[in-house]
Amino acid sequence: MYVNNILLENFRNYNNEKIKLNKNINIIYGNNAQGKTNIIESIYLCSYGKSFRTKKDKELIKFDKEISKVEIEYEKVDRKGRISAEINDKKTFYINNIKQNKISDIIGKINIVIFTPDDIEIIKNGPQKRRRFLDMMISSLKPNYIHLLNNYNKILEQRNNYLRQIKIENKNISMLEIWDEQLSEYALKIYEYRKYFIDKFENKIEDIHNLITKSGKEYIKIKYITNSKDKNSFLENLKKTRSFDIKRGFTSIGIHRDDFIIYVNDKPVSIFGSQGQQRTVVLTLKLCELEIVTEELNDSPILLLDDFMSELDEKRRKNFLENIEGNQVIITCTDQININNKSSIYFVENGVCKEV
Repeated sequence: MYVNNILLENFRNYNNEKIKLNKNINIIYGNNAQGKTNIIESIYLCSYGKSFRTKKDKELIKFDKEISKVEIEYEKVDRKGRISAEINDKKTFYINNIKQNKISDIIGKINIVIFTPDDIEIIKNGPQKRRRFLDMMISSLKPNYIHLLNNYNKILEQRNNYLRQIKIENKNISMLEIWDEQLSEYALKIYEYRKYFIDKFENKIEDIHNLITKSGKEYIKIKYITNSKDKNSFLENLKKTRSFDIKRGFTSIGIHRDDFIIYVNDKPVSIFGSQGQQRTVVLTLKLCELEIVTEELNDSPILLLDDFMSELDEKRRKNFLENIEGNQVIITCTDQININNKSSIYFVENGVCKEV
């Protein structure tokens, strides 16, 4: 799939801008703080219903304006479409001019894989970043997964509230079984989705890592960490941890604690890997994601590379770019580059994007 046109109205530092992209590689360059990343952000907004840079929607509206609008025209193998967003006091989304009742209704319509400098936190930071990476990908491919996650989180919140009531108000402990049963049912379904996709990463990660490094000296593997793969044992563990959970006021086990660990040469790369190794592992994950999404959809997702070139040495850059042919690619960078004769080049300055 690919994006044909982007329309930005009072979005970030753009007044009224229409950007036409090609199906192959699009290079957007310019100095910092001129609006390059805003273009990628607009596509992400219409793909996931939110920004990857801020939780405050007001920051998406141009200063001194009351409403911002974004429109993305896209084309898949079997159809064309248009997603629009209006942002003022709240966000409203439209698919082909039809208002959507829930933000989750737009997820999966525009399929993307995004790489930003902050993605190294997937490796370096805690499990929450890794769960989010996995959950975002699965949500874009399996709409039911969002429903399962939302229900799980609602029940988890209810259970946590009741744990605090047991501690403070001496409520009946046996009532926890109601939430335990519901929690276990959703946990098992979510686990099955996650395990399915972790297995896909496991099958691809070594070959893709070797394509990027081309050293033959690094052995990579991924391991899924969970305590939710069996309903009966999960329920038993919930009972075992009740005293602890009541004391602390939250549920200490469940899919909300899942993680995956990546090892390079049998050592966790998050702890023992160099900065270069960690960045290479992030690239490996993103290329795995790219292949998985393509297989699941039988269509190529759009690859968004924000400030991509500055994060890689020449060797890794070349090896990475060799593996993304066939996808629409949108790259932002500070200096003009020319990858091949299929590239379109745009210069951005003060919220104005012009094709060179």
